[in-house]
Amino acid sequence: QVQLVESGGGLVQAGGSLRLSCAASGRTFSSYAMGWFRQAPGEERDIVATITWRTGSTYYADSVKGRFTISRDNAKNTVYLQMNSLKPEDTAIYYCASRRNGAREFDSWGQGTQVTVSS
Repeated sequence: QVQLVESGGGLVQAGGSLRLSCAASGRTFSSYAMGWFRQAPGEERDIVATITWRTGSTYYADSVKGRFTISRDNAKNTVYLQMNSLKPEDTAIYYCASRRNGAREFDSWGQGTQVTVSS
């Protein structure tokens, strides 16, 4: 089991930027990949971006491609989400998650951090 703590959320104007951080602890050796998800009020949780620890291979949802960048610092067991050109529709609670090698689903989750983008 991996413990995850997100930080860096806040209130920004449309067009602005935020950088989210996710610090991992516990059984970090079992983590193969990390992901950022988000959930807007009354909506389902959607995937935003993922990254693997070993190679840094990334995936982005179409809605954030070209605006968001996921990265990792293996020495610090920390994953980041750089969010640029923010839009009001990016407003959501953002969650960090970990997936074990071979697992179908992400199975460790952080508490979430609120991102609000005003127009």
